[in-house]
Amino acid sequence: MMKTLVRIIDTVSEYTGQGALWLSVALVLVLTYETTSRYVFNAPTQWVYETSYMIGASMAVLGWSYTHRHHGHIRVDVFYTRLSPRGQAIVDVVISFLLLLPLLAVLTYGSYASMQFAWEMNERLPESSFRPPAGPIKTAVMVGICLFALQCLAELIRSLYFLIRKRTI
Repeated sequence: MMKTLVRIIDTVSEYTGQGALWLSVALVLVLTYETTSRYVFNAPTQWVYETSYMIGASMAVLGWSYTHRHHGHIRVDVFYTRLSPRGQAIVDVVISFLLLLPLLAVLTYGSYASMQFAWEMNERLPESSFRPPAGPIKTAVMVGICLFALQCLAELIRSLYFLIRKRTI
């Protein structure tokens, strides 16, 4: 049961990471359009600034779970790498319960509240006269945080499984 859950979460993280990769292509296209419009045709746009940071933010938050799945986040490994696999699993479990899970609970609650407010109030982003709706980007942030939380849960299950069964999933 746990193995299946971990595999499903890992698969979702893989596909989400691949999707986030394609957002970088969209970001390059949007910024190329703006550069061409501004410097070749002397006609800058009003929508590219907010669109580009919405794409970039979506790419970042949707890539968190993929990055966590592949252990790509920065860690201070001064002591951790010197521990045995069991010691590393113990550290992972303790840190998850003490720091990571409470932080994720706060982030999930805050992002959901922010997303809900944006959709209910038809919130608009104020950085330019373009003023796109804030709901889509706030939804992407909330989804990214939830996917990251799921991947953190999968990693916690892996560590607990290793501590209990003395083998990896």
